[in-house]
Amino acid sequence: MSILRRIQGESQNNNNNNQPSRPGGSDSLRNPAIQSRRISAPSPTSTQDTYQDLKNRVQTKLLSTLDPTMDVTQTADVKRTIQELFEQILNEENIILSRPERSRMFEQISAEILGFGPLQRLLEDESITEIMVNGSRNIYVERSGKIVRETMAFENDEHVMRIIERIVSPLGRRIDESSPYVDARLPDGSRVNAVIPPISLVGPVLTIRKFAKKPISVEKLIEFGSITPEAIQFLDACVRSRLNIVISGGTGSGKTTLLNILSSFIPADERIITVENAAELQLRQEHVVTLESRPENIEGKGEITIRQLVINTLRMRPDRIIVGEIRDEAALDMLQAMNTGHDGSMTTAHSNSPRDTLSRMETMTLMAGMDLPIRAIREQISSAIDLVVHQSRIRDGSRKVTHITDVSGMEGEIITMTDLFVFEQAGYENGRVIGRLRPTGLRPRFMEKIEQSGIHLPPTIFGMGERRR
Repeated sequence: MSILRRIQGESQNNNNNNQPSRPGGSDSLRNPAIQSRRISAPSPTSTQDTYQDLKNRVQTKLLSTLDPTMDVTQTADVKRTIQELFEQILNEENIILSRPERSRMFEQISAEILGFGPLQRLLEDESITEIMVNGSRNIYVERSGKIVRETMAFENDEHVMRIIERIVSPLGRRIDESSPYVDARLPDGSRVNAVIPPISLVGPVLTIRKFAKKPISVEKLIEFGSITPEAIQFLDACVRSRLNIVISGGTGSGKTTLLNILSSFIPADERIITVENAAELQLRQEHVVTLESRPENIEGKGEITIRQLVINTLRMRPDRIIVGEIRDEAALDMLQAMNTGHDGSMTTAHSNSPRDTLSRMETMTLMAGMDLPIRAIREQISSAIDLVVHQSRIRDGSRKVTHITDVSGMEGEIITMTDLFVFEQAGYENGRVIGRLRPTGLRPRFMEKIEQSGIHLPPTIFGMGERRR
């Protein structure tokens, strides 16, 4: 008997003064109301509610039966134990489910115990790049740059809160009415942001930026059309020549992915120190030290900021300093590091264009509260930053590097910049943007530094001596 037939049977029993009656027995024959209920199928809502109640009952009994000292990190062993107990409980309770229903219930219960509940399936789906939970009933995902709504849902807001707590607790983070938002990460490095009432008016809101289990390779980036082989060859030379690089772009434009790619060009014999709000970078070198900022505790103490960590890295003998994102007065300390012998440093910043990137750096430096003249700040920026790589999310959902710009120096009060590569859009066909990142024909001012590193780039990389296609 499937769950649907069992639901019908339970409905009959509950409406007959809670006295069991055998299907087809005399009570059911004499009671036309029961006959009517047996013939009519339950509504989808009542079926779902009854299924949920049954799942919760089995899950509660399963949790009370499991050994609390069991090591949940041994996922395969724990899942095997859960399956044995699950089958045992279904037999003891005389719960008869069809094979798909049994498999579905087991996976849902396993996800609740070992994973992140209804989100587990979405987290395991490699085609999904972002998960957005707007309260318990509205879940959206991003696939191929497009946002679509999922049919699944949480039981209620309390269910969402349990999953949020499961994410943030192991990291020593907290979320409650006094601290109603938090940044965190999943064990695989995926970025998490949670916002709860009272500042969210739609219930708990959870946003997860997923990262591929296998980091995106240079070849994949070229295959996706995000960048060209010539631009990659140039950026590889820039990283190995220890130039200071800022990767800029809007939210979700792929800045962290590109930072991972560029970081992979750093020679293996250098000491790399990374500073992030939530550790996301997936560097493959051996000599990597990862630092992560920390919010204040429930007493309002113990906060460790990005700025404090950047200052501390200077005492750790770094060859390279990589900051996941500059968003505040830490920009001043990052510029100081770049200007005091820590060449080859990299960071990301939110902006709309390479020029806006430098304007934001200027504004964030002013946030440090030091009474510095604008010209002095701009001189610091122009001498510290060699290259701005700007990435955008195009209207078809794809991510592309749109500018690679040389920070040339100062002319009067203005920082001068030279575009070395610019994305040129040729058209829009079948919902896809057609275009290519093309060289402008100009050489960077730091070409001598690249050549002093023993790297010789052919003029064709910059569009010299070739016919434009």
